[in-house]
Amino acid sequence: MAVALMIQGTMSNVGKSLITAGLCRVFAQDGYRVAPFKSQNMALNSFVTREGFEMGRAQAMQAYCAGKEPDVRMNPVLLKPVNDRGSEVIVMGEPQNVMKAKDYLSYKKELLPVIKEAYDSLSKENDIIVIEGAGSPVELNLKRDDIVNMGLAELVDAKVLLVGDVDRGGVFAQLLGTLDLLSKSERERVCGLIVNKLRGDLSLFDDGVRIIEEKGKKPVLGVLPYIHINVEDEDSLSEFLERGRRVSNSALDIAVLKTGRISNYTDIYPFLSIDRVSVRFIERPEEIGDADIIIIPGSRNTIGDLRRLKAGGFSEALHEYSKRRPVIGICGGLQMLGTLVSDPENTEEGGEEEGFSLLPIKTILTKEKKKRQTVGRFEKLTGPFQSLSEKEFSGYEIHTGRSFLLSNGDEITTLQNGNVFGTYIHGFLDNGSLALDLSEALSKEPLSKCLSFSEYREAQHSRLSAMIRENLDIEAIYRELSVK
Repeated sequence: MAVALMIQGTMSNVGKSLITAGLCRVFAQDGYRVAPFKSQNMALNSFVTREGFEMGRAQAMQAYCAGKEPDVRMNPVLLKPVNDRGSEVIVMGEPQNVMKAKDYLSYKKELLPVIKEAYDSLSKENDIIVIEGAGSPVELNLKRDDIVNMGLAELVDAKVLLVGDVDRGGVFAQLLGTLDLLSKSERERVCGLIVNKLRGDLSLFDDGVRIIEEKGKKPVLGVLPYIHINVEDEDSLSEFLERGRRVSNSALDIAVLKTGRISNYTDIYPFLSIDRVSVRFIERPEEIGDADIIIIPGSRNTIGDLRRLKAGGFSEALHEYSKRRPVIGICGGLQMLGTLVSDPENTEEGGEEEGFSLLPIKTILTKEKKKRQTVGRFEKLTGPFQSLSEKEFSGYEIHTGRSFLLSNGDEITTLQNGNVFGTYIHGFLDNGSLALDLSEALSKEPLSKCLSFSEYREAQHSRLSAMIRENLDIEAIYRELSVK
């Protein structure tokens, strides 16, 4: 059975996902069989495994860092918020029901055997399991029946590294306060502390390390620098989603509609591998400016997001824009580009809503979800999308509902109508040079050749592990795990 190391944080977005990924990479580089694990993840960025199971995109990224194929056992429970009151519950890759938070709190106790079985199965196949916690382990009103932080750590006998975020301020209160609120047995599980996201000279925090160790009675095993690493993010707290990627003197300006329930915006990541390409998220039509292309990403609540975008004036703005320049819709974005989205089974909000009417299709949402990896070849495309014409692609589909041509009722997966292109295929731009080819076709001037996205992603993972090795006491972690 594997030994378990758990990364917990003082709050959300302190860097647990990246540190978990980096440690998976380091352990794999050192010759260990390693796998990531997150018992319960709340995120709208998801991935479909080769077997057709849905899991968190962050755990898929961590799996690649560990040199493993993404496996649904690495994320047995996934929660996808549908609205402010409820989330779709996905167990071992299969959708269950949309539940209100109160109902889920009662239901989650039934998931413990599923989580334990998934963990034990992975543990038999690996030397080290790196577990990612969620939020904070000292949400005192929620600690009963915990299945994702200290409750899980005790269940699988994991050593715990506690991470605080110095960039957000209050890191002393974060770390020391969290330690103080842990029970005696929980505190004993914490084998070390990590201070994350320090800007500037790391040695300037030497006194901070001393103070934390004196007051917390725990060793600080590393002070990690604030670093921009472009890997697939977990959820709406993503820094990329907030800041985008602004490039001075850009050759290509990409505007991405930031919907309320945006999902799988990691489809945009391949553009980050290309120099002089700017990516920005917009919420108002007046922000479109001189964008060279608009992308409408996925949504976990297509009708709700469509209504908000139309109320904000995007219908008129997109009609005018598409007369001059290209628009791409992916998954929920494709559905919005049609003439109608209907929800007869109350999969999302019920009822129906007119779309942007830029593609001659209608969409009918159903409770059945299509989840599969997809390999294919684009049909002959023209105009701004000619660079994708007849190119091979691979990707995956995760969507409720089907889209049909108005003319003959045929179901579609991908469709072009002049300057407008829609597809259900997530990740198609990850393939080879497709993102670069499209960027060069749309850019104001030639772009320099670059790595393929797969090579770029591999370089980012290596950069992450190098940062972890340089700034974290890996030997002390191995001693705690008794594996070296």
